[in-house]
Amino acid sequence: MDLLQLLIGGIANGCIYGLVALGFVLIYKASEAVNFAQGDFLMLGAFLGIAFINTANADLPFLVGMVAAALCLGAFSYALDRFVLRAIFGQPQFAMVILTIALGFILRFLAGTFFGFEPTSLETPFAGEILYLGALSLPVADLIIILATCALTFGLWLFFGRTRLGVAMQASSQNQIAAYYMGIPVKRVNSIVWGLSGVVSAIAGVLFAAKGAVEPAVGLIFGIKAFAAAVIGGFGSLPGALLGGLLIGVVEQVAGRYAPSGSAQIAPYALMLLVLILRPGGLFAQIAQKKV
Repeated sequence: MDLLQLLIGGIANGCIYGLVALGFVLIYKASEAVNFAQGDFLMLGAFLGIAFINTANADLPFLVGMVAAALCLGAFSYALDRFVLRAIFGQPQFAMVILTIALGFILRFLAGTFFGFEPTSLETPFAGEILYLGALSLPVADLIIILATCALTFGLWLFFGRTRLGVAMQASSQNQIAAYYMGIPVKRVNSIVWGLSGVVSAIAGVLFAAKGAVEPAVGLIFGIKAFAAAVIGGFGSLPGALLGGLLIGVVEQVAGRYAPSGSAQIAPYALMLLVLILRPGGLFAQIAQKKV
């Protein structure tokens, strides 16, 4: 029963890691760039959710506040690609790496300036609520995180498979030149992908804030673990990103309970190293040729 309790908590944490990893993969598939500020997007989305839901002037319901935070961060991410990142289009990938790392420092500083550097919690109607199933106690926050992740994953699957914009995004990620000649506005699609990545990160941030305290530095911690999740799943694979996040969440919880002190901190990276040794491309390595 104790192990099952740990697995549920690990899956809930892993869902958040997986959503941030999903943001990594979305951007990588669209532009073959890595946004090293992705974890800071989660942090910023969490603070936006707190501002919308907790602030007396706003006092919005939880779901409405989460949607508002997602829209704001999505618009910010779209504008970031449209007006900043597009300016270095054609430069070496190293330029994108440096720019997004610098962006992470800026976002952490701004978050601390406006929201404070002390841990802040999100006030939710289900805070501290526990659902008991026999001897098993299930935090309602964990259940909501898992259900919200499942719903968002299903929505993304429908979006990419059943909408013209989703198909255009897939075509652009496979071959940008061919997509351009087929009439797809590749640059605009890339900006929309950045916006979608911001939306997903904001939702992950609000879900995390519903479970734990938020501070500016949390974005860096989550970003590194989510990057490891994307690597484990296979950079470029959306299902792989979610699976990698779940694996890291579970391994982290189990190591923290049964392994020596401090093992939980290195367990995600030990798992990443093991996967890279056994399967360098990740668990869902995409070895098929790209096609439109």
